[in-house]
Amino acid sequence: MKLYYSPASPFVRKVVVLLHELGKFEDVEIATVTTTALDSDPSLKAANPLARLPALERPEGVTLYDSRVITAYLDDLFQGGMYPTKTDRFEVLTLEATGDGLMDSAVSMAYEVRLRDEAQQSQAWIEAQWEKIERGLDALNTRWMSHLSGPLNMGQISVACALGYLDFRHDARGWRQGRPALATWFETFAKRASMEATKP
Repeated sequence: MKLYYSPASPFVRKVVVLLHELGKFEDVEIATVTTTALDSDPSLKAANPLARLPALERPEGVTLYDSRVITAYLDDLFQGGMYPTKTDRFEVLTLEATGDGLMDSAVSMAYEVRLRDEAQQSQAWIEAQWEKIERGLDALNTRWMSHLSGPLNMGQISVACALGYLDFRHDARGWRQGRPALATWFETFAKRASMEATKP
C-alpha cells in the first residue's frame, strides 16, 4: 500500500498516528507530495480525482481517500478495534467528526492567509472559521471529556491531531485558555509515541 503524504496535513497525521498505534507503519509506503489547493501534485491528482490528502493506493481495489475512509479501512484490515462495533460506536464517530471539523476550519484559515493575496483575504471568513473551532473546543471541554479519557479510539486520535494542528498553525490564538480539562488531556495524549513521531 502507498499513502500519499504531507507532514503538515492534520488529516494525513491522523492516518499515520493510527498506523503507529497499530504497529503497522512499516507496512505502508509513504509517498511525500508537495501540494496545495491551488497547485495540486500530478501524482496525487492521478490517485485521487479531488487531489486531496490523504489518499491510500492499494495493490488491488480503488484508491481510498478521505481520512475517515482510510482509517476505517486500516482499522478493519489490521483488526485494530479503534471503532467500536456496538456500544459507543456513534459517539466515537461523532467525536472523530468533531476533530475533523476542527481540522477543516483550521486548514481553511491557514489557506486564506497562505494562499490568497492580502487584498483578497477575508478577515470575516477567518473569524467565522475560528468561531466554529471555539464552539467545537468548548463542546469537547464540557461534554466529551469522559469519551476522550476512555479506551483509545479513533475519535481521540482525530481530536488530538486537530489540537496539534492548532498549535502548529494557530498557536497565537491560545485555544487552551478557559479549557483546562481539554488542555490537560492533550498534554498527556501528545506524549504518546505515535504523536511524538508525527509532529509536523
